[in-house]
Amino acid sequence: MNPLLQDFNTAPFSKITNEHYKPAIKKAIEIAKKEIHTIVENLEKPTFENTTVALDFTGEKLNRITSIFFNLNSAETNDEIQKIAQEVSPWLSEFRNDITLNEALFKRVKNVFEVKESLELTPEQEMLLDKQYKSFARNGANLNESDKTELRKIDTQLSKLSLQFGENVLAETNAFEMHLTDEKELDGLPNSAKEAAKQLANEKGKEGWIFTLDYPSYIPFMTYADNRELRKKLAIAAGKKGFQDNKNNNEQIVLDIVNLRHKRANLLGYKTHAHFVLEERMAETPKKVIDFSNELLEKAKPAATKEFENLEKYAKKLDGINQLQKWDGAYYSEKLKKEIFDLDQELLKPYFKLENVIDGVFEIANRLYDLQFEEVTTIDTYHKDVKTYNVTDSKGSFVAVFYADFHPRKGKRNGAWMTSYKPQQIKDGVNERPHVSIVCNFTKPTPTKPSLLTFNEVTTLFHEFGHALHGMLANTTYNSLSGTSVSWDFVELPSQVLENWCYEKEALELFAKHYETGEIIPMKYVEKIKESASFHEGMQTLRQLSFGLLDMGWHSQNPSKIKTVKEFENEAFANTKLYPDVAENAMSTAFSHIFQGGYAAGYYSYKWAEVLDADAFEYFLEKGIFNKEVATKFKENILSKGGTEKPMILYKRFRGKEPKPDALLRRAGLL
Repeated sequence: MNPLLQDFNTAPFSKITNEHYKPAIKKAIEIAKKEIHTIVENLEKPTFENTTVALDFTGEKLNRITSIFFNLNSAETNDEIQKIAQEVSPWLSEFRNDITLNEALFKRVKNVFEVKESLELTPEQEMLLDKQYKSFARNGANLNESDKTELRKIDTQLSKLSLQFGENVLAETNAFEMHLTDEKELDGLPNSAKEAAKQLANEKGKEGWIFTLDYPSYIPFMTYADNRELRKKLAIAAGKKGFQDNKNNNEQIVLDIVNLRHKRANLLGYKTHAHFVLEERMAETPKKVIDFSNELLEKAKPAATKEFENLEKYAKKLDGINQLQKWDGAYYSEKLKKEIFDLDQELLKPYFKLENVIDGVFEIANRLYDLQFEEVTTIDTYHKDVKTYNVTDSKGSFVAVFYADFHPRKGKRNGAWMTSYKPQQIKDGVNERPHVSIVCNFTKPTPTKPSLLTFNEVTTLFHEFGHALHGMLANTTYNSLSGTSVSWDFVELPSQVLENWCYEKEALELFAKHYETGEIIPMKYVEKIKESASFHEGMQTLRQLSFGLLDMGWHSQNPSKIKTVKEFENEAFANTKLYPDVAENAMSTAFSHIFQGGYAAGYYSYKWAEVLDADAFEYFLEKGIFNKEVATKFKENILSKGGTEKPMILYKRFRGKEPKPDALLRRAGLL
């Protein structure tokens, strides 16, 4: 019996083996095709119920199975799973195309769409119908037969290329290790970083210390190690992922992806891939995104240049360094920050024991949105590190299942993300509640110390938990509009806004307690955290904008003339460059956000959402960070509404007005 084809509520991880995936996905595609067939063969005239709603509820089994499979391909992968992913991705592309290019189905959807004015639909129903019609039109339903065939070919190629891109980046990350045996080479590193490196060496049966390109290993080394040559070695290794003369090289893949995306957009009648993508975003056009980015750039660049000059002077004064390089940035920034604010990240870590931070974020969710979290051990997981919780509201009603997976391991990709195993929807009068997960890569506990987070990791946990709240509090009828199914430049608002609580005394007092003494974090540290929050904000903003503009460079023009990745990047970075170029490094060949994730022509949305989050949090600050009235407005107009209405309508309903960048510029100290 294939557990994936049985009816299940929570995912039956322990019963699944790799050989279950392919037959289950194949069968689920068949089931979904039958459901589609039933809609198409219906002899009654197309209505909102028998076509629009029926279509939204198709493919449930397939969605549940593929969400399990692709989540594991990110969080707990191996060669076999990656091979299966390469095989099933084209099936899924083809199935999606079978739907969007099904003329009889599109005809029914179009029939309903054309009479929508006479149907007296709610805003949510109207949004579902619009979204559904566009999903056909934007995927080629109005094309002629030969163009449809061409589109299918492009989509299959793209899904294979982006998978290959991600596998190459992971292979490069895993292939590198810096093995040190002389303790002098660790000078400057905090004990926690040394201990983690020793543990890693032990696990690999080696003497000494091992450092890797995984963030919990890489970041402390780049920030604290006094040995400049070793910092350089590590930085160059990180910067040449996918840019080396080996089988993991991503240069041609990058060029193929951007050219195929452009070709696809042209086929559908759009000028560029960015024009295609942005039509469905808050930003609407590439011009708006580029203007928005340049407006912020104009404010940030003078500050960034000044910060960089000061950092260069500081490095020269301290160590006689004449030319600051990329591998010096984090190191001297940390030293300067420590000198100015007398704030050492290592001093803060004992106050941020992982378990306490988790309790803290739960308590904040309770005060704002009346949620209770109870850890349970009866829910099946895919790895022993994964924690599971039942989430209920103040009346004791069930809200969601919550999974949390916090530590790095070999089969897990870098970074942090939120995902879902079951969407929320209301079907047959039953409100089916969601199963939501966050995955992070935080420092592991060691034999002598629990997992102690850097302040950065604390904000990362809050960020992903903000996404999780968006998923857990979802309360819509249709799953395709539920939770985080919102336009991409709106999706970061719930996550980024929650980070603000990490800087507030009232919130920190709930969880920032010394893991040995229980002492609450001293207020002088809190003041310094707040003061230092805008430290080098000019440089940080410039960096974010440079990534966003690189992304727009790849996607808002015809890329067919681009000869080499490196040359193109140098041009794209010309206006935002601070450090000298490193010849053997490239950004795009490991820029997974835009070549593997969903951020193509969308990287700007981090900054866009920061404008929203700073503006939204100012409202909380005016009324009090635990003010129930503001929290309820945020929950009812944003967190629970998903994509049921246009984001700006929802935002204005919460805030009473449109957002302006001033709040962000104030917070960043750039005004």
